[in-house]
Amino acid sequence: MRFWSEPFLKWLPEGGVQVYLYRFKVAAEGERIPVIIAAGDDQEAFQLVDTELEKYFLRMPDVEDVTLYEKKRIGKGGGYVLYEEEQS
Repeated sequence: MRFWSEPFLKWLPEGGVQVYLYRFKVAAEGERIPVIIAAGDDQEAFQLVDTELEKYFLRMPDVEDVTLYEKKRIGKGGGYVLYEEEQS
């Protein structure tokens, strides 16, 4: 079963430039917010966390901490399991 069409997948790099998938947890106003980012490097990924939070929330929450949990190269067959065992 295909979820993505071939033209959509053309943005994935064919060598040369590496793209990574980052999984962050953002501590903001007493909550832990998961954020998933696709970026070329760590600096860009951390900047995009702020960008995505601004797009998602009507009012930007007071961010206390941003923690990088995982970083994986994007490629066929890669992914994350998001299991909410962390309650602290």
